[in-house]
Formats: sequence, C-alpha cells, structure tokens
Amino acid sequence: MSSKFKGKSANRPDVTRAALDPEQSTVHSKMDLVSKTLFAPFNNKKKDPSRILTDLAPVIMTPRMMNAAATVSSRSRGSLGASASGGSRLDFATLGRAPMRLTLGTRRITSRDLQIVEATDELLDAEIPEAEGVASDVSLLRGFNATVPSSEKNRTRRKQMRNVETPRIGLKKLGMSARGMMMEDEEERSIASEEDVVVVSRLDERGKRKGKRRGRESLSAAKALGKDELRRQTQEILLDKENLHVRRSLINSEIAEINNKIKALDSIRERLEQDLLKLHEDELELDDELGGVQERIEFEEAAFHQSDDTKTTPAPHVAPSRRRRGPVFLPSEHDELPPAVAFMTLESHLTPIAALDFSEPYGTLVSASQEDSQPRLWDLMTGSEIGRLRGHRGAVKCIQVEDNLCLTGAEDGSVRLWDLRLVDEDDWERDGLTDVAEEDEGTTYDGELVEKPNGIRSSESSESGTAQTGPCIRLFEGHSKAVTALYFEDECLVTGASDKTLRQWDLATGQCVMTMDILWAISHPQPTIPGNGIPNHLFPSAAASAGHFAVPTPPSADGSWDMYEDFVGGVQFWGYGLVSGSGDGAVRMWDMRTGQAHRTLMGHTGPVTCLQFDEMHIVSGSLDKSIRIWDVRTGGTFETLKYDHAVTALQFDTRKVIAATGENGVKIYNRTSMQHSSLSTNGHTQPVERLRYMDRYLVSGGRDAAVKIWTL
Repeated sequence: MSSKFKGKSANRPDVTRAALDPEQSTVHSKMDLVSKTLFAPFNNKKKDPSRILTDLAPVIMTPRMMNAAATVSSRSRGSLGASASGGSRLDFATLGRAPMRLTLGTRRITSRDLQIVEATDELLDAEIPEAEGVASDVSLLRGFNATVPSSEKNRTRRKQMRNVETPRIGLKKLGMSARGMMMEDEEERSIASEEDVVVVSRLDERGKRKGKRRGRESLSAAKALGKDELRRQTQEILLDKENLHVRRSLINSEIAEINNKIKALDSIRERLEQDLLKLHEDELELDDELGGVQERIEFEEAAFHQSDDTKTTPAPHVAPSRRRRGPVFLPSEHDELPPAVAFMTLESHLTPIAALDFSEPYGTLVSASQEDSQPRLWDLMTGSEIGRLRGHRGAVKCIQVEDNLCLTGAEDGSVRLWDLRLVDEDDWERDGLTDVAEEDEGTTYDGELVEKPNGIRSSESSESGTAQTGPCIRLFEGHSKAVTALYFEDECLVTGASDKTLRQWDLATGQCVMTMDILWAISHPQPTIPGNGIPNHLFPSAAASAGHFAVPTPPSADGSWDMYEDFVGGVQFWGYGLVSGSGDGAVRMWDMRTGQAHRTLMGHTGPVTCLQFDEMHIVSGSLDKSIRIWDVRTGGTFETLKYDHAVTALQFDTRKVIAATGENGVKIYNRTSMQHSSLSTNGHTQPVERLRYMDRYLVSGGRDAAVKIWTL
C-alpha cells in the first residue's frame, strides 16, 4: 500500500509541488505566458511574410539601434513608471536582453522581465529610428513592408475588380496567331480551350443575321463599384504611391552607396598607380646607378693597367659629365639639406647670367654674364670666387667644364681652352677642390680622371708662334661671328656660331677638321618625317639667307624681352652622330664622317635654343614655348611639353626634364608620372636663364645676376 502511494506520488511531482508551493506554480505560469507572448511573432508558419522577420531579427535588432530607439522614444509611460529594481525606464536594450533571461531554468524572473509583457502594445507602437546613412528617411519596417511581395496584392485586387464578364472572344488565340505561333493548318487540329472559343452569332439559311444589330454598351457601365470600394481603392493607391517612394529612396540610397564605394576604389587605385610609378622610378634609378657602377669599373680597371705600363697604355676614358650615369660623390652633410631649396647664392655678376657649367657637385663652377668678357671661377665648397678667365674680347656665350678643363666661346668668334688649376695660381687655396698637382704623364691620379691629351696643357707655341703661359692653353679661331654653342669629348670639339656654320676641331692640334654649312643644308633639305611640322621655308623667322639673324623673344613672366641672335642654339655629338638646333626651328642630325645632314626634325615654330640627346631620345627647347622629345630611331615626336614662356635651357635624364622657361622658378617634369613641379624656395627674383645639374645638385643662373645652388 505504501509502495502504491509512493509510486503515485512519484508520478505526480509537479502536482504535489504545486499544491505545496502555490507561489512557484504562479511563477511558472507567468513564465509560460511571457515566453508565448515574446516568441509568438516568430512562431508563425514559414509561408507567412514574418519568416523574413524571423530570419532578420537577430541581425536588425543590434544594440546600437536599440539604444537609439530608447533615446528617441523618450515620452513618459505610465505603465512603465518605475521598476522595483531602481525605477529606470524600459528601453529596447532591455527588450533585446529579455529572451536571454526568459529561460526554462530555475532562475527567478525579475520584475524587469515582466515589464516587457505589460508594455508590449507600447513597444509595438513605438517608432524604430533608422541609423544615419543609407535610406535615412525610410524606417526599417517601412522599407520591409514596401518591398515584400505582398505589397502588390492591392494592385492585383483592383485589377480583378475592373474585370468585366463578357462573351468569349478568343483574345489569347488572336494574340498567339499575331505572333506567328500558330499555323493555319494547325488551327483546325488544335484543341481550343473554352477560353479560346469565339462566340459568333449564327446566320440563317438565307445568309442574314437574326435580329437587328445593336450598339455595344461601354464595359464600365456594366459594373458599379460603390463608394466604399472606391474609397478603399483610393487608400490603396495612395499606399502604393508611398511604397513606390520608399522603393525609390532605397534604390537611390543603394546607388549613392555604390558611388561612394566606386570613389573609394578609385582613390585606392590612384594610390596603387602612384606606388607603381614610384617603383618604375626606382627601377630607372637603379638602372642609372648600375650604369654608373659599370663605368666606374671600366675606369678603375683602365687606371690600374695604366699604372702598370704608362708607356703603352693610353689614358683611361671617362664619359663626359653630360652623359655620365648614376649617382655622384657628395659630402655626407648634403643629405641633411632640405630638398628643393636654394641653399647657396653666388652674387658677384652685374648683368643677367649668359652661361654656366661646373665640374662636379661642390667642385668648380665657371659662370659668365652678359656684356662680360671675363667668366668667373667659383669654389662651390665654400661659395667663394677664385678668379677670372681673362682673354676674350667679347661677352662669353657658352661654357663647358670637364674636371679641370674648361672651354669657352665668345662673341669675338673664338674658342679658348683653359686649365682651371692655373687660374690665379698664387692665390688659389687647393683645400676642398680637386687637388691634382701638375706632374708628369706617368703619374697615377686617384678619384676622377684628369685627362691630359697630348699638347693640351703644355705651354706649347701656337700657330702664330706666341707662347701660351697663362691658364688659357689653346685658342681656336675660325668663326666669323659669335660662337653660341659648343661641345667637346675626348680630343674632339664641335662649335656652332652665328655665321651659320658648325666646325669640328682637334683639341690636340687646334686644327679645324671639318666645316658644316647650315645654309647649304637648308637649301638642300633632307626628307622629313611626315606630320612632324611645317617645312623650314615656311618659317617666317628663319634666317635662310646670309643676312643678320635676330628674332624678338616672347615676353618673360616679368614682361622683359630681348633680341635673340644666336642662330645655333645647341650642339652635341655621340660617336659619329651630331645633333644641332638652329634658328630656323629645325633639329638636324649630321654624320661627322661626311659632314652631311642626313635627317631633319621639323616641329618647332621658333628658334631652337637648347638641346640634349642620349641613346634613345633628343630633347629640344625653343622660343615657341615648348619642349619636344624626339625618338632617335623613328625621328618622330615622342612627347611635347607646353609652357607659358620661352624655353632657354634644359637638361634631362631617364626620370626627369629640368628646364628654364622664362619664370622665376626652375621647372621639373617627371617623365614617369608626367607631373610638373617648380623650384622656387629661396630662388631667383627674376626669370631663370641657364641651369646645369648632376644627380641631386643643381646650379641655375637668372636675369637677377645671381647664381643659385639647389638640392633636388
């Protein structure tokens, strides 16, 4: 008996516990009620639209949105006045945490949990704020209601309300036939549905229709909708329009978001492209450095062999500074200088700078100004003037310096070769300069090459029998007018003058080897590359005759201008190939073995004032305010740079083009990124006229009679 009672009591533990503890039973009933109330919206059938809300609920109800909703819906609620725990107001954050608390465990339900049930209606009526950004003017639930498929049911219902019962006329069959989907022979065999039957009144045996023909009534007159239906349709149409507005807002927001993403991707792409260009620049810099190292290896090997046998081994050859590649030797303090700043100014000239050149960074500089026949020699390490080159009877127009040798061309038609170590030798302190003593030819020199061609530096007698005892060790005479351009390498010198001729000289003997007549080349033009420019005989400023050449220069940035009288603006040779730029706007390529111009590059519409070339390209500047980069292989224009004023000087390498363009700043064009920049910090106060650079060291001269030293 006791066992039976024990078994029955064991089978009904809940009943017994409920009878003994009525409060616990009440708690469980309340817990079930709360659970059913909270999870009711998510327990519908999967076919209901609430399935989407069920899936999205864990995502859309983020703590941020809950806190924002609690902040917006700040109106007082009587039913949510003060809780037992501390009187804090119920918010959506509490609602988000409630399902985690309402478990079927043994934990007691607090008063805060029960407030959710009491405030269900208010929470459902409260507006849920939308975060700023995408579709900020459309709430989350409103956007959901406008995009679910059920939003189209009102339109479908109204369409069905406008359908009118009419006799079967077979519209479907007519439409299919019009599209050619049913053939005539198949029409008889086709099984027509009841909807496709065309009702036609029968004719009597006499071929007459039965009865009289009556006019057909309007379809709209056969059906009355009623006021209630029309009001309902009005509300539905307004709701559909609102849904369209919501959809439009959502689509516009998505488009705006896509545009923002595209902009972000474009910025990332631009940054990556800049990184790619930087890598390309680094690659070009490494190529130049490799070329410089290879040249250095050849020089040191030749110097080593020369030290072993000075009688049989010729002097080692070093490429001229204009063609020297790779970085140069600089003081360690140079890295401490800020880039793109003129850190030194040489002020001694009284007129605009007409020509300048230097041997190496922090080496020796030679500069000349207009109406000054004595170029000045400077020590770039200290910025002090060493002395002057005295001998010309006219203003110096062009200068080239290589190590301790300097060549100058002047308006007196002569070219002089100078040994810079002999300038004011008694007052020249050699500390900080290229300290090379005058020794025999068999002496080995450390560092840069000191070229000693036969007879150049020795005090030999000239052709007239006069002994050369000063720093001028050779005089070249032959041009009848001002020498405006020159270039020398090894023992070969080429000069260009306003007498419209080019002359090739032997530096060792001082003899003129060949004369090239530009007027003859103009009168016997070589085939030009089609599309490269106008013929030279159509250039109005070209002095194609034996008369005096003079062209007014375009105004500079400060409004100043001058008469340009240099018919030959620049010359340079490499091996047997010679390139010249002249006053007729043509860039000519000559064969130094025959003295003939074998190609003419037409494109400039003004006199060519400067040029330079390497293995691949020729770069020329002109008074037509442009710089043209030519392809040596094809003769075509590779690139054209336009400026606001005339170009008077330039120099380039594989990475950049530096030019003087009639402005106070020095223009720099990045050939890789195609970007233009300017050097102006602590720069010239008047337009720049001349410049020369090596690696990260630049020297410029301007119309303000100042020489500036820059870091690049």
